[in-house]
Amino acid sequence: MVEPTSGFPPFPPPAHSPLGTQDAGNLAMARGGGTSPEILEETQLGCVLPTSLGTNSLKKSSWGFLFTGIVGGTLVAVYAVATPFLIPALRKICLPFVPATTKQIANVVKMLHCRRGSLVDIGSGDGRIVIAAAKEGFTAVGYELNPWLVWYSRYRAWREGVQDSAKFYISDLWKVTFSQYSNVVIFGVPQMMLRLKEKLALELEDDARVIACRFPFPGWTPDHVTGEGVDTVWAYDISTLRGKRPQGPAHTQSVTQM
Repeated sequence: MVEPTSGFPPFPPPAHSPLGTQDAGNLAMARGGGTSPEILEETQLGCVLPTSLGTNSLKKSSWGFLFTGIVGGTLVAVYAVATPFLIPALRKICLPFVPATTKQIANVVKMLHCRRGSLVDIGSGDGRIVIAAAKEGFTAVGYELNPWLVWYSRYRAWREGVQDSAKFYISDLWKVTFSQYSNVVIFGVPQMMLRLKEKLALELEDDARVIACRFPFPGWTPDHVTGEGVDTVWAYDISTLRGKRPQGPAHTQSVTQM
């Protein structure tokens, strides 16, 4: 048995000593192996980095989806609103929406003086003519192909308090029969006037009056004309066109300037 060289007996460390991270690293280095504290710390941090990167990537992805949704929704909304205004330009006969001026509305109302019965505005746009006629006591109807303009016209009629006498419908003018109307208003274009003239001549009753704005009907002699330039309005009585109006000293079939 070998006696100890010093006066103190050997004191081995406990089998389960609570060593910290730094102590464990130093002990491992002292034993000739293991990982240094710096490397161990980097290894521990390396286990956290993927989670942080994943969170950032998820946030970026969420913003990307949100941005794409906003852009896509905006494009769909623009398409839905603009399409009804652009489609007429693609039709064989284009009847674009051009709002009636205040002077044009006044001239149409003048042509309705002493008239009675129902009224229809062909291509009623935003409803200005129909609403003005309703205020004059007419039962007025507007036909318009653009649904946005029809809904807006209904809102305007409600705001003006004439929603009961001013009605608006989404329809193609060529699919509507106008025989039930005594007064017809049209803001037309030259390309459609000849065909529309033939349609109205077949469908309207003798006591009907046709009021054309901006462009006259070719081949028809108007009974009354008022306004100048783009505000000119022509009025045609169907009875005159058919030669059924009685002639007398107080009446002339020539144009009357109002």
